[in-house]
Amino acid sequence: MGVVFTIIILSVGCVLLITMVYEAFQNNLVQHEFSFSDLPDSFHGTVLFFISDIHRRTISDEITQRVKGKANLVIIGGDLAERGVSFKKIEKNLQKLAQIAPVYFVWGNNDYEVNVVNLEKLMERLGITILKNSAVTFTSKNGEKWSLLGVDEMGQERDRLDLALENASASFKILVSHYPNITDKFFPEHGIRLVLSGHTHGGQIHILGYSPHKRGGVKKLANTTLLVSNGYGTTAIPLRRGAPAQCHLIELYHKSLPDK
Repeated sequence: MGVVFTIIILSVGCVLLITMVYEAFQNNLVQHEFSFSDLPDSFHGTVLFFISDIHRRTISDEITQRVKGKANLVIIGGDLAERGVSFKKIEKNLQKLAQIAPVYFVWGNNDYEVNVVNLEKLMERLGITILKNSAVTFTSKNGEKWSLLGVDEMGQERDRLDLALENASASFKILVSHYPNITDKFFPEHGIRLVLSGHTHGGQIHILGYSPHKRGGVKKLANTTLLVSNGYGTTAIPLRRGAPAQCHLIELYHKSLPDK
């Protein structure tokens, strides 16, 4: 009886481990449609590809092929790297993303574990824009604008949302922050209509429904809409349970205009 019980326990453990590895290396592309009454008409139908917390993982060609030709911008929400990740792998991932559309990057806490100067030089060489407490503004042919803002890593208090806001010249704004709790630092009058974030990995491993963090998802707040990603990679151990790996294809619409 003891041997049978041991075999059952080992079998259940093996199945659970295989499931956790499977969830960690999935290529889920979650699609979102967000509509806003104040999105400039010229940018109705704009598509963003958002990926966060890549860490040690290599981006699958499956993902890039599914997104290529659809996304207008690629946004990396931090933790592109961590200690021990080679610059060869980082460069390979960035090259894949750069083939999709222009790439914008914000710093995560683990990104500071690699050589920051070398990482910045690599991004400059590949034409990737770092949003470090700054913003870029996109202007249509008829003069309509929207701004994409990014803040630096919050865990070490490097973030300066005030500087990013000063750098943004449009009333409609989307903010990228590795940490979701950036939403505590701004108000409705700042015009930040959407926040893209990661960091929590959606809890990464949920046991009997418990994890230190909630699963990723979309939250409607009083002053904005917040998207928290489960992230694409993992940290510490390459396992997930109840919070499968994901990245995002985000379509922006004006409420009064028909879908494209």
